[in-house]
Amino acid sequence: MKQLQLFRKVAFIEGLSFIILVFVAMPLKYIWDTPEAVSVVGMIHGILFIIYIWILIRVWIDLDWKFSRAALGVFVSLVPFGTMFFDPSLKREAEALADRE
Repeated sequence: MKQLQLFRKVAFIEGLSFIILVFVAMPLKYIWDTPEAVSVVGMIHGILFIIYIWILIRVWIDLDWKFSRAALGVFVSLVPFGTMFFDPSLKREAEALADRE
């Protein structure tokens, strides 16, 4: 399904932006007193997070996910590298859906 593939791509990009925010921009701000990095990366990450949640809700509805799966999707977006650990199960689901079509 196209929406699930889009969700996987957005999840990866959102997760990457979170990693950059936490491990690059935040140290730049608090160690080297360069707050501009957090302003820029934080804004980008915030927009990507909103897009991620919006697509997650669409996938949840369209694929009739259980609440626990959708909640897991929210939780992994709050943990560095979380979306990357969630991706293999999304990939398996996408492949299973492709086999049915």
